[in-house]
Amino acid sequence: MIQDIFPHVFNNSYKDIRPAEGDPVICFKDGKILGRHDVDAHRLILPRADAKTDLIYLFSIDEDSYFLDLAPRDGQDGFLWFSVREIRDLGIEDQRMVFASFTAYHLAEWYRDNRFCGVCGKSLTIASDERALDCPACHKRIYPRINPAVIIGVKNGDRILITRYRQGYAHNALVAGFTEIGETLEQTVSREVMEEAGLKVKNIQYYKSQPWGMAADILMGFFCEVDGDDTIKMDEGELKYAEWIKREDIVLQPSDYSLTNEMMKVFKEGREV
Repeated sequence: MIQDIFPHVFNNSYKDIRPAEGDPVICFKDGKILGRHDVDAHRLILPRADAKTDLIYLFSIDEDSYFLDLAPRDGQDGFLWFSVREIRDLGIEDQRMVFASFTAYHLAEWYRDNRFCGVCGKSLTIASDERALDCPACHKRIYPRINPAVIIGVKNGDRILITRYRQGYAHNALVAGFTEIGETLEQTVSREVMEEAGLKVKNIQYYKSQPWGMAADILMGFFCEVDGDDTIKMDEGELKYAEWIKREDIVLQPSDYSLTNEMMKVFKEGREV
């Protein structure tokens, strides 16, 4: 999955530090990240810090400290603006760069969308002791938002429910959805399967979680079994395809980045919970 960068070590502990010359910088503008795609080496090259000091520390991977530039200069030779979806589709072999881009995107969106206090409307400032924003007027402290969502592998013997979204991502997927206020994760699983496929489920079992920075999500995977009638009643407003597919017939996604793809893969190989 996208976060599986071992033996490299990701450290998101906040530090109030300034960049050193040559540190990697995520330049963020209009929802896109600045980079240079080395096609031959299958690498994504990021800009490097220079004399500019108004950069925000993000995280480290091994000994590299990554910084965020919310007001980058245009015209850097050979660099182009990429959406995170475009970065995902480039076929980058160094997964650190893809994971760093996704995670930086999550934080960049949060900084961009939280410039003013929601209580009193005053401009927010960056806290020096943790990843937070402070209102100097009413002293409200704002933390990064993470959206809980579930990925659901609904099993029916040696078949699993495969879906495709009506809009957006075009490849095979599983039932998925966000946890609502007042719900447990297990209740989210039951509700989403009923809403998207009209099916009751049982034996809900947790599988694994994944940070998904391009949507500010924390994804939690569950396997479960269809309970009773297995007739699919697809939500045509959400999905364009929903069918029971045998293990050997599952077509995986083009990349190994997502929890969804890993869950389809382990079912295909008979390794699910």
